[in-house]
Amino acid sequence: MEQPAEVLPSILELLDLEYIEENLYRSLVVYNDARRLFGGQVAAQALYAAGRTVPDGRLPHSLHGYFLRQGRTVRPTLFEVERDRDGQSFSARRVVAIQDGEVIFNMAASFAAARPGADVDADPEPALPAPDLLPGWSHPRHGSFEYRSERLAHRLPTRFWVRCTAELPDDPMLHAAILTYVSDISNGLVALEGTEMRSGPSLDHAVWFHRPVRMDDWVWQDLVPHTAAGGRGLYTGTVYSPGGARVASIAQEALFRKKPGRQA
Repeated sequence: MEQPAEVLPSILELLDLEYIEENLYRSLVVYNDARRLFGGQVAAQALYAAGRTVPDGRLPHSLHGYFLRQGRTVRPTLFEVERDRDGQSFSARRVVAIQDGEVIFNMAASFAAARPGADVDADPEPALPAPDLLPGWSHPRHGSFEYRSERLAHRLPTRFWVRCTAELPDDPMLHAAILTYVSDISNGLVALEGTEMRSGPSLDHAVWFHRPVRMDDWVWQDLVPHTAAGGRGLYTGTVYSPGGARVASIAQEALFRKKPGRQA
């Protein structure tokens, strides 16, 4: 279904994938947007498609994706899932996202059933600011979410609260896919930007899921830049629950180059 230019689809509409046949799914929501297809959207859809092929009770514990071509919001996206292995504890999947016959994104993801065991973290729980005490703001491209953060020191926040405003069902796979979506909303490399250099599109993205999370509750993202060289930059991130538990870890590499129009 095509949306009017001023109405963006909700996160639940984006994750309502059409089943075509075994291992083949399609996102039919298209809308007018002059910008490229949001990378977090296609990553979340790819993970959700893969999750529909694993045995019951298995949830993602990691994903690794590569953004290969610029996607378009005015075209549907096809997702082909490869079932590499279903073992006694783990399921391995590969997914390619296709528009107009070309692969725009690929992903490897692994799923596992929860097992009893140690629940520890090497770092102490961080002292997080209360979301209700921070100013709220909105993102014109991601209308299904609300955000709170301290005063922005950069053009994008690198430490912020985010939660989904849609009414979400009790589906842990859906919540994992929504976490994947928001894991790409900001960019830790903005802290390295200056008058000459600027971070650009994502190249690859990884998420590790440590503990269950509900995305209709607040989660805190803390993004940390590490290095920029060769036209690329690397940052990592941590996602915390309101109680300070580490629920996910993020790593992303993105373009980091001179701003357009400046001489090399």
